Amino acid sequence: MKQLRTRPSGPRTPLTLAVPALLAVVFLSLPLAGILARTSWGELGTHLTDPATTQALQLSLLVSGWALALSLLLGVPLAWLLARVDFPGKALVRSLVLLPMVLPPTVGGVALLLAFGRRGLLGPWLEETFGVTLPFHTSGAVLAATFVAMPFLVISLEGALGGLHPRYEETAASLGASPVRVFFTVTLPMVAPGLAAGAALTWARALGEFGATITFAGNLPGTTQTLPLQVYLLLQESPAAATSVSLLLLAIAMAVLVALRGRWAGAPRTTGAPRRPAGEPEPGPEPGPGPEPVEEPSTAGAPGERWPLRAEVTGFDQLTIEAEPGTTIAVVGPNGAGKTTLLRALLGLTPRAHADLRLGDTDTGSLPPHRRGVAWVPQDGALFPHLSALANTAYGLRAHGVPRAEAREEARRWLVRLGVGHLGGRKPAQLSGGQAQRVALARALAARPRLLLLDEPLAALDQTTRAQVRHTLRTHLAGFGGVCLIVTHDPVEAVSLADRVLVLDEGRALQDAPPGEVTRHPRSPWVARMLGRNAWPGTATADGLLLSGGGRLVAAEPLPAGTPALAVIGPEAVSVHRDRPGGSPRNVWPGTVREITASGSRLRVLVGSAEAPDLVAEITPQAAAELGLADGVPVWTSVKATEATLVPR
Repeated sequence: MKQLRTRPSGPRTPLTLAVPALLAVVFLSLPLAGILARTSWGELGTHLTDPATTQALQLSLLVSGWALALSLLLGVPLAWLLARVDFPGKALVRSLVLLPMVLPPTVGGVALLLAFGRRGLLGPWLEETFGVTLPFHTSGAVLAATFVAMPFLVISLEGALGGLHPRYEETAASLGASPVRVFFTVTLPMVAPGLAAGAALTWARALGEFGATITFAGNLPGTTQTLPLQVYLLLQESPAAATSVSLLLLAIAMAVLVALRGRWAGAPRTTGAPRRPAGEPEPGPEPGPGPEPVEEPSTAGAPGERWPLRAEVTGFDQLTIEAEPGTTIAVVGPNGAGKTTLLRALLGLTPRAHADLRLGDTDTGSLPPHRRGVAWVPQDGALFPHLSALANTAYGLRAHGVPRAEAREEARRWLVRLGVGHLGGRKPAQLSGGQAQRVALARALAARPRLLLLDEPLAALDQTTRAQVRHTLRTHLAGFGGVCLIVTHDPVEAVSLADRVLVLDEGRALQDAPPGEVTRHPRSPWVARMLGRNAWPGTATADGLLLSGGGRLVAAEPLPAGTPALAVIGPEAVSVHRDRPGGSPRNVWPGTVREITASGSRLRVLVGSAEAPDLVAEITPQAAAELGLADGVPVWTSVKATEATLVPR
């Protein structure tokens, strides 16, 4: 039986909108249909090969080509300035860029004449100094075409630059690339589609320019008489020939628009193979002989070099960090604590904070980002999508002046060392999340940094891949000659990777201690909750804690009265009862079950109470079944005084 095809269901188009839209299409199509209907197809070849027409066409190609070159030379830097730099009068500059697009072309020609004509503002000076007379000269036609066409390039490229996340450029700078190198090797290649679209539209607009050209440069055959001006003359002498030449210009314009249909309309395009989801396992090495043994590269510059860290960060608050070479510091804290600001201050990428940074014997705080020797791995890796994994890894070495062959060989060794050597020829879109993260790490280490900054490097990975990459990272950080800072929200990462844990809150260091100390005695409610513990802030009393939200907690080892403190209670120390318990517990509160979630082989029960802050208890599924626990069930919770630990804040 033949299967019927059905269209996807959706809202019906209102007739009051469909009819005007159809009329608009007809209105735009009729003039084009008129050209097609009135073209003398039999004489088309004769009209287009007429010497005057071919001369005008050659001149149009010359003028539009030079106009495109000038637009690229002047418009690309202007688009970058508008997209990347905030400066006084930016809105006015953007308005000036847009002005030729809305200004009548003849008015633009008059403006050019008054600026560059023989009696204009600059015309006499140009003629006396350089002997250049722009009106009634081919250079005048080029100037007129550039004036009306360059805005198309600037606006198109500015939009592309605005859609390019600055982290790619910032990452390139952290690898040692100068601003000019970043612009030509990262920025321009990544906005190439927008640049190509703007360039094509600019060329097409310059090819069809009429009003400003005839007003400013005149209509001299062989000098300024371009193809649109030729059409204007032919309308008076030979309408059929004018129609044929108009058809040629129409065909060129349509060809440009058809070629740009995806870019100009914003239709998404994908390149390369799609990246596999984080939960999908990474593929094994490709078939073939295994990699040959290679000499491992040094982790930072020449072998044996080591760089202790000292940094004083000011701006959002006062923070001092000192660490010996080979130290890994985990930076933790709630959102808004200042973790990202700290990293960007060390990189020299934010005006919000300043870092007086010393790495080894070098004072790098006053140096630009590309000269600091501080490599950064953003959360998503920020691999350059237009470069292969091998070229990405070699980028920092090339930025430091290492010859191409040597840089690629060392990059290949780093990729092999991190287990992704067989993927050197792939683009980032063809890598899984774990593979991309390893390549990003290889790229940072290959750049020979003195300070390594990792911003949640494992956050986007599944549990299995995260464990593999964590093991790889721990192995290679062990031989790193500088200091590594890792921003993380994962307590496993903080404990397994770091020698110290730096706890931030509102730009202040609440705690800077070994992982074991932070685990046993967290001084931040956020850190305690991150570690899976209950954390209640308050003020110490003679027998325990007066809670900030109301209520009291009795502790076996109280602090001096009046001390701001934090009560830390493990969820396994919280008992849950259906009736008020008797016996020894001194901390008992009534409450209601709000949520039950699984945590491995146990259940975590969130209990809300009017007499105490929310409390999380950890119990077995069997105990939950015996108690008949479910959302909304009234319960009692209890904590022994010996199970509550008070730490000063």
